[in-house]
Parts: sequence; structure tokens; C-alpha cells
Amino acid sequence: MGLDYSYEIITPARNVATALRKLTELAPRRDRRPPITVTLPGGDKVVVPYTSGFRSEPVDCSGGDTLELDTSLMCGVDAAVRAYVEDRDPEVDELGRVPIGYIYLTVRFAPPQHPRYASLEFMAATSGMSRLFARSAGVRAVFTDLTAASGGVCCLLDTESDTVDVCWLDGRPVRETVPGPRFADYRALAATWPVLDR
Repeated sequence: MGLDYSYEIITPARNVATALRKLTELAPRRDRRPPITVTLPGGDKVVVPYTSGFRSEPVDCSGGDTLELDTSLMCGVDAAVRAYVEDRDPEVDELGRVPIGYIYLTVRFAPPQHPRYASLEFMAATSGMSRLFARSAGVRAVFTDLTAASGGVCCLLDTESDTVDVCWLDGRPVRETVPGPRFADYRALAATWPVLDR
């Protein structure tokens, strides 16, 4: 079995539309699939340049269902990214970024453990990409920047080990683990997030 490392962004559920719009800004400009329209809980519609289940059909999540997207994201080039793409001849955009993908996104609206928040989990498609997730400061910055831009409260990196890395918390990048010196468990981490009215 391969490695399935993932980044998870926790954001107020009302911010999912903002997170998806910000995510769209990270999509490669070349070789885009036809965009799809996603209907979110509450009726907001967002057009994204990705597929869902590798199909380009509208997705209706208005009933609070889980959203699955197949994404590719542009990332700044550091040593780890350079090594990852060296055999691929990647597109380089005007900001010096290259595409990393497929990355499988699962959005869980109001999960039971924190119902006023949403979880956006970005899972690497291959073991090589999983290792890139763990090694690259540039990839980490993509996800912490997306957390900040979407009003997220927390960003985690799961490397399938006994601990989960906390990458963003309290409005800034951090380097903590759960469990660790500051957080005994996930519940202790979630207790630091703002209490939301709705």
C-alpha cells in the first residue's frame, strides 16, 4: 500500500464558498477541464475548474453532503518541489509556480466533532506526492496561505504516524503536534478554536 498523506483545513462552515474561490485561484491555467458548478449548503453556487469523480458535471451539496473534487494546485518551487517535478517538464506560471496534482479534496460540511466548522482534506494521490507534502515548505505554504485566505482556524498535516502536525493556528503558522506538549489530543486542539454562533 502507498502513502496517503493529507493536509486538512478547518474553517467555519460559512467560509467554504470563500475557500473554494481561493482554491480556484491556485488552479493551473493551462489544460483546465470544463468548469463545474457546485451548489453548497445554503444555496451558494461556486464554479470551480476541477472535476468531481473525474467528471465535469454539476454537483449539488445543498443537502449537506460531502463534496469530492479532483484538484491540481500551483506551488512555488523549492528544492523538494524541484526534485518532484524534474522529470515532468511542468508548466511554470508568471509567479514561478508549477502544478502539483492530482490532489483529492474532500469537503465535510459540519462534521459531528465540530458541527459549525467544515473540514477540507487534501489527500496526495501518490506516495511520491505524500513525501512531497511532508518535505516541501512551499507546499506547506500553499495550504497555510489557503487557510488564512479562507478564514480558517487550523491547518493540519497527517503523515499516518502517531502524531499529526499542526501547521496553522491562532491566525499564524505554527509547528506543534497532536498529541504533543501543548495539545494532549484533538479535543484539546479544537478547544482553542473560536465558539461560533452559526
